[in-house]
Amino acid sequence: MSKDITSDHLRAELKNLADTLEEVLSNTTDKSKNELDKLRSKAQSALKDTRARLGDSGDRLAKTSREVADNADVYVRENPWTSVGIGAAIGVVLGVLLTRR
Repeated sequence: MSKDITSDHLRAELKNLADTLEEVLSNTTDKSKNELDKLRSKAQSALKDTRARLGDSGDRLAKTSREVADNADVYVRENPWTSVGIGAAIGVVLGVLLTRR
């Protein structure tokens, strides 16, 4: 699944959750107990689904982060002097940018 599709889907899930919770909060005074129970059930379901999707996204992000870190570790071990040079160059660029302020 591409990043754009995942983030769009996640936004839609969060909007659905927010809409459901807004409906529960705005309509609690006008509803009977039966209607409130239905709204509460709907809100709990939306919350459960959103938490599950957020958990899946977090797991994918953690896996990707570990893979990137492992690849960086392998590169640094195979190319130590190149890595030192890249680190020094980044340090110089950051130093120049920070001293301009």
